[in-house]
Amino acid sequence: MKFIIKTLQGLENVLAEEIKALGGSNITILKRAVECEGDKRLLYRANLELRTALRVLMPIAEFQAKTPDDLYKKILRIEWSNYLSIDKTFAIDAVTKSELFTHSKYAALKTKDAIADYFRNLTGQRPDVNIEFPHLRINLHINNDECSVALDSSGDSLHKRGYRANSVEAPLNEVLAAGMILLSGWQGDRTFLDPMCGSGTLLIEAALLAGNIPPQLHRDSFGFMKWKDFDAKLWEKVRDQAKDNMKPITCAIYGFDKDMKAVRVTGQNVLSANLEGKNIRVEKQSLEKLVPPPPPGLLMTNPPYDERLKEVDIEAFYKMIGDRLKQAFTGYEAWIISSNLEALKHLGLKTSKKLTLFNGALECKFQQYELYEGSREKSEQ
Repeated sequence: MKFIIKTLQGLENVLAEEIKALGGSNITILKRAVECEGDKRLLYRANLELRTALRVLMPIAEFQAKTPDDLYKKILRIEWSNYLSIDKTFAIDAVTKSELFTHSKYAALKTKDAIADYFRNLTGQRPDVNIEFPHLRINLHINNDECSVALDSSGDSLHKRGYRANSVEAPLNEVLAAGMILLSGWQGDRTFLDPMCGSGTLLIEAALLAGNIPPQLHRDSFGFMKWKDFDAKLWEKVRDQAKDNMKPITCAIYGFDKDMKAVRVTGQNVLSANLEGKNIRVEKQSLEKLVPPPPPGLLMTNPPYDERLKEVDIEAFYKMIGDRLKQAFTGYEAWIISSNLEALKHLGLKTSKKLTLFNGALECKFQQYELYEGSREKSEQ
């Protein structure tokens, strides 16, 4: 079977590596997605275990359509009885990038009509639409006149891990957080620290990675479970194998924040993720006064960008971050994500690596800094 697995822009290569590790073949990197081939086991494992996937789609038809009527006729030709029964519900998610189909809702409506008419012609009855909780979620993608129809095996977006009991303002997307950690190369082999932990997303994703814990371990509903060919025994085997592959978290994971509300929220989310007592320590402390545990360690943080979270003087704030890293974090590797490129310059640190990622609609730089003793002076000579 062929699958198209969606992700965030900038994480395509990381996702491709994850898919390869699960046994996917014929891997092709697309924009905000990766195409691959695999069997039903891979489909189940992808939904359960991939950290940087948003949705796992299974294409069932590809064709050209130049008019809404053309689209209707070609959707009508698909053998929908292979995937859906009249007593089940369905929903259409349509995305259009086309001068021929300028309204995605109209394309979705034509698709819905064609599916309803397919069953009416076959049985005299038609299945109902359920936008919120359908038995079958169908993805329609139109690029100019190229149309792709796929079944959404995930249901809810896979960034929803189920552990976010609460959040502070501007939380980091879980898939983005996992992607950042994978991009850094950290594997649970040394201390992980976030000095501005907010809702604790980076800490939790780090713990899940360090313990080889599937990000969807506690999720009880996926789209594929309502499919006609759902194999409950195979799904049970996949889950059991994933549980067997989990391992103890041996590194220390630290979260600090100057806001007591953030510390409480992080604690609630750690508890919700079933990670209490798994080497995650969260304390109220400002970066200015923070004394980190001895190196080696990796510091990763998502400081305010002055976009949604307002700092009085953002450039002075970033200068303080850079000064503290130089003074207190010698022997650490630091990674900082921010959309404020001007503020990043005020860190006063030499960048070892610079990547582009997106936090929601915000284009961000994700930058690495090696905090060796005397490294800044040497690098500038």
